[in-house]
Amino acid sequence: MTADRPESTVDPKLLEILVCPVTKGALEFDAARQELISRSAKLAYPIRDGIPIMLPEEARALD
Repeated sequence: MTADRPESTVDPKLLEILVCPVTKGALEFDAARQELISRSAKLAYPIRDGIPIMLPEEARALD
């Protein structure tokens, strides 16, 4: 982690290039839950220790 960015955030440049592995659609960062949200796939990908886990089998289904 860099000193200018708290550990609870995701690098904005990383968010620009990451897409949902299922739909290839855009992701939204949910800081409260530490997840990347794919609205089109209705999945939430966890972020563990600052690393997005972009595996569909690790994602949480959204209601």
